[in-house]
Amino acid sequence: MQLEDRQAIARVAAPIVVSLGKENRKRIRQLKRGRGKLMDEVTHVLEQVRANFGEHADDKVFVPVVLVYRRKRRRSVGLWR
Repeated sequence: MQLEDRQAIARVAAPIVVSLGKENRKRIRQLKRGRGKLMDEVTHVLEQVRANFGEHADDKVFVPVVLVYRRKRRRSVGLWR
C-alpha cells in the first residue's frame, strides 16, 4: 500500500448511522434515487456532523449509513398454537 492510499484511508471518518425508522415504499424508493424528504433528512444530519467537527471536517470524508426498517407483523393467536 502506498503512502497516498494510507493517507486517504486516514481521512475517512467513522460511519454516521442515520436511523429513519419505519417508512413507506415510495419514500424509500425516492431515497435510493437521491431525492425526497428522507434524503433531505440525511443531508441535514450530515450538515450537523460537519458543523460539530468544525474546521477539522474539511479534510474528512463522511459516510452515511442509513437504516430503514419494517416491523414484522405478529401472527394472531388462533385455535392452533
